[in-house]
Amino acid sequence: MKTTTKFAIGAAAVIAVSAGVAGVTAYAVAQKNASTSGSFYETFNAAMPVRTAALDVSSMQPVDLTKAAESSLNSVVHIMAVQRSKTQVIQTQPDIFDFFFGDGRGRQQQVQTPEQRGFGSGVIISKDGYIVTNNHVIDGADEINVKLHDGREMKGRVIGTDAATDLALVKIEGDDFPAIPVGNSDNLKVGEWVLAVGNPFNLGSTVTAGVVSATARGLRANQVESFIQTDAAINQGNSGGALVNARGELVGINAMLYSPTGAYSGYGFAIPTSIMTKVVTDLKQYGTVQRALLGISGRDMGNESYPEEMRKEQKELGIGYGVQVVEVMDEGSAAGILKKNDVIIAVDGEKIESMAALQGMLARKRPGDKVKVKVFRDKKEKEFAVTLKNAQGNTKVVKKADMEMLGAAFREVPAELKRQLNLGYGVEVTGLTDGRMKDSGIRKGFIILKANDKQLRTVKDLEDAMKEASQSPDPVLFMTGVYPSGKPAYYAVDLSQGE
Repeated sequence: MKTTTKFAIGAAAVIAVSAGVAGVTAYAVAQKNASTSGSFYETFNAAMPVRTAALDVSSMQPVDLTKAAESSLNSVVHIMAVQRSKTQVIQTQPDIFDFFFGDGRGRQQQVQTPEQRGFGSGVIISKDGYIVTNNHVIDGADEINVKLHDGREMKGRVIGTDAATDLALVKIEGDDFPAIPVGNSDNLKVGEWVLAVGNPFNLGSTVTAGVVSATARGLRANQVESFIQTDAAINQGNSGGALVNARGELVGINAMLYSPTGAYSGYGFAIPTSIMTKVVTDLKQYGTVQRALLGISGRDMGNESYPEEMRKEQKELGIGYGVQVVEVMDEGSAAGILKKNDVIIAVDGEKIESMAALQGMLARKRPGDKVKVKVFRDKKEKEFAVTLKNAQGNTKVVKKADMEMLGAAFREVPAELKRQLNLGYGVEVTGLTDGRMKDSGIRKGFIILKANDKQLRTVKDLEDAMKEASQSPDPVLFMTGVYPSGKPAYYAVDLSQGE
């Protein structure tokens, strides 16, 4: 579970919505994804958007929001994430006595971590108990407790998480839960009334109102960003709660706030449902997000904060909006199609004014999808067809990486064995079945010291390294270690899993 406070856009923006398990605010962000696809409703048996609108959002204010508040309150839950007390072995820094009378590595010390609890919100999106929340609300939790608006308390089970968009899918057992209708965030207009529904400061169900201040907002706080910005009050504990339009439809998942103090001071940010529907559908169907990449690095056009030389270069390109292509990745989707200093101005006919807007558009797509990319090149508009690929440079489905594919059992290296081999850390292979590790030539007893240059102190360290590698362009786990005989060994474990 994240236990740190992040800052976005210098020191002015504090990502602080709900306390993580350790009780420390920790928030991430998302992308912009754009359409309520039929596959989402089929996958989750979700409530459809309201067709007979209670009001016309273009009608004059003030707007009666009581019906929207009443209906959405029943669909928003309170989440308590618990990280149990654990015994951990830490390596202390060596002192002068260790250098002269010990082995110079410092001492190992066992510490008991206290139980940690964090609180946030979640939104029921299907009658059979699927709940969307923020990844940082439940990250690292050993136990998830869900309290419904009617007072019922239930255990939650994590179906999948996606740190890049700060979304998580949780399941509670049962049926006929009050699912919220899921609307299309792409229909939101700046100035439209919205409600933020959640459990700020662990107070219980709370509704605040405001308007949409901006869309497709980027904050440089995470990998993919395309926020709905609102002045509806969002505070600690609102994380994972609902942003609702005047018809009572879910249009966003509250994720973070913009504040110099850590408390609400004007603006909050929500992950649009156009992103959410794609991400949670992937999590349910595949266990991981099928992320399509254009294969470029780029920057916004016309940013006044850029150095003068960069602004001069952009001015010479002859257009004042869009995304300047800075680099085209080898083997990426745009390789051989787009060029450096192309300016992307539209994708599939939708105008692209910023990198956040481009990320939001791509977040709707899956590897294998074909898109039409319009660019401004040599003072002329050109359009190209691009087939999107994943991070591994292909269009195959990527499955959720789990320890089972390795075909091995593990344990932390016992203290006595560490002493005999003069090791400070490591994870031991205690058994092998058919799987990737056996295929790589690894034998029982092998002590893994590093995986992809990361020291392994616990089995979870190995699991984290494996998951990260499986989603990378080169899905290989390079392991270095030693056998109990003292013989060093090096292995490359292939994690590719496309179909």
